[in-house]
Amino acid sequence: MTEAVEYDVVVLGGGPAGENIVDRTRAAGLSTALVESELVGGECSYWACIPSKALLRPALARSEARRVPGLAGSVRGPLDAEAVFAHRDYWTGDWKDDGQLDWMDSIGAHLYRGHGRLYGVRKVAVTSPEGEHHILAARHAVVVATGTRAVVPDLPGIAGARPWTSREATSAREVPGRLLIVGGSVVAAEMATAWQALGSRVTVLVRGSGLLPRMEPFAGELVVEALTEAGAVVRTGVAVEAVVRDGPTGPVTVVLEGGETLEGDELLMATGRAPRTEDIGLETVGLTPGGWIGVDESCRVPGHDWLYAVGDVNHRALLTHQGKYQARIAGAAIAARAAGSPAPDTARWGAHAATADTEALPQAVFTDPEAAAVGLTLAEAERAGHRVRAVDHDLGRVSGAGLYADGYRGRARMVVDLDREVLLGATFVGPGAAELVHAATVAVVGEVPIGRLWHAVPSFPTISEVWLRLLETYRG
Repeated sequence: MTEAVEYDVVVLGGGPAGENIVDRTRAAGLSTALVESELVGGECSYWACIPSKALLRPALARSEARRVPGLAGSVRGPLDAEAVFAHRDYWTGDWKDDGQLDWMDSIGAHLYRGHGRLYGVRKVAVTSPEGEHHILAARHAVVVATGTRAVVPDLPGIAGARPWTSREATSAREVPGRLLIVGGSVVAAEMATAWQALGSRVTVLVRGSGLLPRMEPFAGELVVEALTEAGAVVRTGVAVEAVVRDGPTGPVTVVLEGGETLEGDELLMATGRAPRTEDIGLETVGLTPGGWIGVDESCRVPGHDWLYAVGDVNHRALLTHQGKYQARIAGAAIAARAAGSPAPDTARWGAHAATADTEALPQAVFTDPEAAAVGLTLAEAERAGHRVRAVDHDLGRVSGAGLYADGYRGRARMVVDLDREVLLGATFVGPGAAELVHAATVAVVGEVPIGRLWHAVPSFPTISEVWLRLLETYRG
């Protein structure tokens, strides 16, 4: 090993969370090194959020255009798959990270390409693709931001079946004739929407009772209804027992419990995520390799005053925007501690507390219809012991929705804390609904009283007028 090179902060993992830590610590004047073994920008930029939305946008735009009088008749025929793929490739930079490298140079951060491992307290060992070795020493903090990887269950025949994970589903260059999807997650719902629109005959196999199980039940129900109308098949309460592939390029067959078989040309396993911590040296600092890394409110690892974990790897909230939020919180805490400031403000909603992870978590799912939510569902609020009331409204009965598209179908719900008369959560399902969720996020984070929300007048005629209808329903 070479002599250690010192930095104020060393970041292990260059996805969105890692990039944001680098940005915040450099803005605070701290020297920072980033270690990344793949592409700077991470899973989100190349195999998740960005390419999936590039695939989905044409599908959603076509679906909405077909419901607009005067335009519907002009929107016929299939999507141009090659043009959709080219659009996706543009947004992923053709799987090159040149833009991110230019940004790192512009802020004076240092990149080490290679596999990084913790090397005891405040140190990271890096092995480059060429076999070179470096030791990086951190004066103030090491931040783990290595993210997660797709989990493929260990089923009989699965290895030889070469299933897709989210990476293949967002980067494939050919439309499979028949696509089997196992899982009920966001990945399953979004990729079913995208590939059905691109021309695949999609079958979704869900072990549970429906899609999007972490949202209000009506969200998954409306998405299933739309997928079914589009020609997809969604089966719930089924489990896959084995997988068989017929040769290197032949069809793939899944065997369900009870012996029923289904055949497809590709198989997507959308069955969860696991932390990428199995080989990053956690054992050298007394932590368990392969596990999630627990953190406090400032994303610092308890018992290690120099070690932080941000993004998916800490299991607080497996969403890109929350990982970036955690990075902003942790970056501020690292800077404050490095400057010798008084104890960081880790109280609820404090400057160095990632409170939103648990109390105001927003999410948007770009299915057709879109589903978006923030905060607690009705069931979660009740389990937490709150005295609550759910207020629902048919989004299609709002003037703005009717003007947006003929036959607009959707639903909105707000969950009200009856003791404090503030929102604990809200859910919107319908075309364009993802753009509604930030207003709800502000209301939840700000704990805006229902009485004050009555004075937040929505513009007419917008879909946001649903806020007025929800409040009218609540007031009776």
